[in-house]
Amino acid sequence: MPADHSRSIQVVLKPTLQRLLHGNRLTRAEARDLMLRLAEGSFPAEQIAALTTIYHLRGITAPELAGFSDAFREKLTPLVLDGRETIDVVGTGGDGLNSFNISTCTCFVLAGAGYPVTKHGSYGVSSISGSSNVLIELGYRFITERDELLRQLDQYNLTFLHAPLWHPAMKTVVPVRRALGMKTFFNLLGPLLNPADPTYALLGTSHPNDAALYQRTLQTKGHRHFAIVHALDGYDEISLTGSAKVWRPEGEELLRPEDFGLYRHKPVALHGGNTVAEAAEIFRNILRGEGTTAQREVVLANAALGIQLFHPARALPDCVAEAAEALDSGAAFDVLRGLTDR
Repeated sequence: MPADHSRSIQVVLKPTLQRLLHGNRLTRAEARDLMLRLAEGSFPAEQIAALTTIYHLRGITAPELAGFSDAFREKLTPLVLDGRETIDVVGTGGDGLNSFNISTCTCFVLAGAGYPVTKHGSYGVSSISGSSNVLIELGYRFITERDELLRQLDQYNLTFLHAPLWHPAMKTVVPVRRALGMKTFFNLLGPLLNPADPTYALLGTSHPNDAALYQRTLQTKGHRHFAIVHALDGYDEISLTGSAKVWRPEGEELLRPEDFGLYRHKPVALHGGNTVAEAAEIFRNILRGEGTTAQREVVLANAALGIQLFHPARALPDCVAEAAEALDSGAAFDVLRGLTDR
């Protein structure tokens, strides 16, 4: 990098860091411009680390998060759906509870019930097996060819978008994130950056402050069909281990397992295994209808919330029943077999 260009970068970023250190906030437009420069590789690793550390210490606002996601959405490779309305079920991760792949399993049940899913995911960070890990183990092949992705979506109601293939701009921050070894605002960006831009979103987070932030951010971005889930004991999904708070565009509510017509379960019943192979076997068994009661009911509860996004007036127990039909009939397992030939 030429010396004069390097000096110009210092002039641009250093005042921004000073502003943030003194408690000032960025507008959505300022946040977008900052992230565009970062995504283009304009800032050295030390200054990216300083920026992420500042936000780790003082938090991020909805306009800032919206602006950051605006920038990375401009840089991603989009998947154009030609009017197809889909849903994604995704969590921020970071709960450290090593549950089985609940969100991904939920996506297969939704697809089996006839709801189109564009699932966006990557490798596990805080758990043994992220969505990409388990799907690789089960035989799914990551692709970016639009025609094939749309064929999967039309034939099986589900396609999977492996995040690293769709977000080349994120490569600039990967080394810094690894070096820092802590949760940063980049963890919050993932669920906002699905390349298919699905109409419906069921998001999960392990921290209630992040859930409220997501609600404000999605409202800022004009998203009208979402539910954000935070289990009060720390899971980033409906866990049925206790109550969960759910944020929607119109407000928030507290949901108990009984509201779904389901039982409470102990956290140990949601364990995801100690290896990727074990995680994949749990995943396959659930979709085969051979999971435990706890595994089955947790997936049904999350699928019910997803179904309710499509049908807001439908009661949760009725949505559970619809999800159960997709699981018990083998329709959800047929989606897995169709996409993996296993």
